[in-house]
Amino acid sequence: MPDEPSWPTVDGDDARHEPPTVQVRRPDPPTVRIPAPVPPERRPPAPEPAAPQPPPPAGAGKEIKSEPEPAPEPITEREEPAPPTRRRKRPFVLAAAVLLVLALAGAAVVGTQRGWFDRTPAATTAAPAPPAPVTMAVRGVGPDGERPTPAGVRSALAGPLADGPLAPLTGTVIDPANRQVLWNQGETTPATPASTTKILVAAAALLVLDHTDQLSTKVVRGTQPGTVVLVGGGDPTLSPLPVGQPTVYPNAPTLDDLVAQVKAASPGQVTQVLYDASRYTGPGMAPGWDPADVPNGYISPIQPLMLSGGRSDPTFLDIRRTETPAADTATALAQRLGVPSVAAGAAPEGAEVLGEVRSVPVDQLVENMMQLSDNVLGETLSREVAIARGAEPSFAGGAQAVRDVLVENGFDLTGATFVDGSGLSPNNKLPSRLLADLLAAAAGPDTADPKTAKLRPVLTALPVAGGSGTLAGRFTEQGTGGRGWVRGKTGTLTSVNSLAGVVLDTDGRLLVFAFMSLSNQNTLGVRGGLDELAAALRTCGC
Repeated sequence: MPDEPSWPTVDGDDARHEPPTVQVRRPDPPTVRIPAPVPPERRPPAPEPAAPQPPPPAGAGKEIKSEPEPAPEPITEREEPAPPTRRRKRPFVLAAAVLLVLALAGAAVVGTQRGWFDRTPAATTAAPAPPAPVTMAVRGVGPDGERPTPAGVRSALAGPLADGPLAPLTGTVIDPANRQVLWNQGETTPATPASTTKILVAAAALLVLDHTDQLSTKVVRGTQPGTVVLVGGGDPTLSPLPVGQPTVYPNAPTLDDLVAQVKAASPGQVTQVLYDASRYTGPGMAPGWDPADVPNGYISPIQPLMLSGGRSDPTFLDIRRTETPAADTATALAQRLGVPSVAAGAAPEGAEVLGEVRSVPVDQLVENMMQLSDNVLGETLSREVAIARGAEPSFAGGAQAVRDVLVENGFDLTGATFVDGSGLSPNNKLPSRLLADLLAAAAGPDTADPKTAKLRPVLTALPVAGGSGTLAGRFTEQGTGGRGWVRGKTGTLTSVNSLAGVVLDTDGRLLVFAFMSLSNQNTLGVRGGLDELAAALRTCGC
């Protein structure tokens, strides 16, 4: 995106222009000696009025030259005044001359100090430059960019394919504006997808669940006095931390909030806490999962009642998990209520609700799952799809429900086999074409298509290359040209690496890609090779 324009500034635009201070030095007044009183009989007659003075000649105020008056004769206190002569008008002439000199001095000052008497002083600041032209409209991505060609895409990918340690590699590149396949290599060959399996779960959840639905955790009154039942509603994001302290799940509900509601609704002493985890059925671990993934911090046995996905520290993504998430959650509630022990139990039908907290909406749960590649959320959402379809909320039921939803919406699942919703199992096999088709549907140019409208949050949920989620630390050494332009879902298992997402090419055309490598070479090198492939599509003007 272009840099934001810088706007010109002019210092002093709001300052007031005060007139300059001018100091005028006036001449000292002349010393006039007053003659001694004259006896009445010897006083001279009153002087005649002075004749009017002619106006100053043109050019007055610059310089006036006149013949100086002779100095008056000295008078002492003992001397008699001289007899009157024709020069008896001298005092009046002298006073007029003094006033004229002062006026001319003021005029001279005005001529050299502009601004003091002017009504419109000269400007002291240049007029501000006009602002730079800026277009505030944001142009959306659409089918208007120049159409890429299969030959151009092949040429762009040739270099990274030759240099990277990616083989064996399968992949697909699609133009979602017209669904044209621009490049493919073994696109219908099933390969282990790892966490790109979550793209299927995200799509199924957004197609079948209301995007505003929330998962709840609540406490109801038990059948015995003083007994309460903690009921798991599928939300694994419930936080054990105080309100306001974040966990790995943004805006998670808190156990403290639930406790406060229970205390307010049931002022009597709580003597027993039961917990009901019957919402989900079947085993907690999927076929092919490594039991070491629990202490290694990648998963916890799947139950509908959890604190921060079963993490021992809710602020760390991959940290040791608990083997008993539902019982641990009930124990934390009991400790806050002052109850010494807990036990499994069933909530009475239609029981009074004493407190309830809810997760963020489904579309935000999908985003959290994709950004963090959170395995517990993947399994939770697949079970919620199964419940919405009336299927068994287990690993098998969730996988079958996800498949059914996608097939009913027109996606070809030929060759696709998956046994979980997280991608942890190496038993999962998907063709790259299926991943690309799902993303192409989400990236379609027309949201008038109900399917595209429902799937659109898949795109915004994808991590940004070099910026967020599981791609925040990638595209830093290889594929740097894709930073900020590529959005994708990662997948990593032993000897398995995959990357599927979208990228905007230099012609302004959005492209969808899915790359799956089963190379047993260095994982970092394979990841870098996949990053280079995606970045090559960004540089494609093809």
